[in-house]
Amino acid sequence: MEMMKAAVLTNIGKIELQQRERPQPKPDEVQVKVEYVGICGSDVHYFEFGRVGNFVVKKPIVLGHECGGTVTAVGSAVKKCKVGDRVALEPGVPCGKCEYCLSGRYNLCPDVRFMATPPYDGAFQEYVVHPEALTFLLPDGMSTMAGALIEPLAVGFHAAKQSGASVGQSAVVLGAGCIGLVTMMALHSMGVKKVIVADLLPKRLEKAKELGASAVINSGETDVEQAVLSLTDGAGADLVFETAGSPVTAMMTSFLVRRGGTITLVGMTPKPEFSYNFGNIMDKEATIKSVFRYCNLYPTAISAVACGDIPIEKIVSDTFPFDHAQEAMQYNIDHKADVTKIVLDFTK
Repeated sequence: MEMMKAAVLTNIGKIELQQRERPQPKPDEVQVKVEYVGICGSDVHYFEFGRVGNFVVKKPIVLGHECGGTVTAVGSAVKKCKVGDRVALEPGVPCGKCEYCLSGRYNLCPDVRFMATPPYDGAFQEYVVHPEALTFLLPDGMSTMAGALIEPLAVGFHAAKQSGASVGQSAVVLGAGCIGLVTMMALHSMGVKKVIVADLLPKRLEKAKELGASAVINSGETDVEQAVLSLTDGAGADLVFETAGSPVTAMMTSFLVRRGGTITLVGMTPKPEFSYNFGNIMDKEATIKSVFRYCNLYPTAISAVACGDIPIEKIVSDTFPFDHAQEAMQYNIDHKADVTKIVLDFTK
């Protein structure tokens, strides 16, 4: 029996390294040796609070769903993947039979099995098995670290698509963490070049500026509404994205969008109920869209990175060896002002 190490969340704030049996692929699955896993905001919320929105941790769980690695074994029915291929894994496995799956909106499948969402284990372990259909080959020259970051980038592309983004529009992104940055980069690749980014944390704003924000607003020092109106000739932005997962920024969106514009809610708040000014929405005939993960976007995101449109690895601020998963999670909490994205490195 072959064994492997897994980092298991055994209690709030506690991750333990455990020995587990190495999983073996079913006929339509591949076995992947994990090389990089990004730490998502949802991982941090599970670690710190034991829940994200309506998803609650009730028993020990392996976190991590942003995964890149190398194929080490394949099932008997696998056709496109072979041992040695470098891959990115799309972490949600839908049922494939419901109306949402059959209509192509499989992210809404009520029976989806999503890595690191209770009760399903994720990728903070040395090996995982995954359906070939949701395993994507990486082009030559693209690293498996970039492959791990395709997952949050897919969220950014889904947010941009949900908004109806088109060439020449203006946008405001509230939050300059990982999801805010990938949303900004996805918008750029779709022709939205005027992207204003607001955040409380100076280092995140510096990163947003480095990656192409047309303007940044420190919301701790400046009135965001007045700044956005000034930068948009008093009209507000065509598109407004809430990516911070904060009721404060969510409530702000109706004041920033222009008449006839679109608000897209991307961040998931720990407490999902909060007050909102729908009077502004009705007066402006604005549209509110929302984001739940993504669908059909891994090829798009991989292509955008491979052709050089999106320098995805630049969002990474810190890496930690896999054996230091506990320290990495705590560092994310204790050094929030300095972190944009932490990646666990299994190659060290």
